[in-house]
Amino acid sequence: MTHIVEIEEVEKALSQWLERVHAGEEIILARDGKPYARLLPVVSQRHARRPGRLTGRVEESFFDPLPEAELRAWEGR
Repeated sequence: MTHIVEIEEVEKALSQWLERVHAGEEIILARDGKPYARLLPVVSQRHARRPGRLTGRVEESFFDPLPEAELRAWEGR
């Protein structure tokens, strides 16, 4: 869950907000009601992404140009 909190409020009880972040919450810090920064938990090493860990291959046809109708759909035409 994401919370938007004014920086001044977080400054008063930083350790409590950090505990919430450590538990998995995302905190958006705001200044004058506008998003300013984001606090996120650090990903542990066992959950870190590792490129190449999944097996499989992409077929050559994946790189073929898209049909004109599909290009128009992606571009909103």
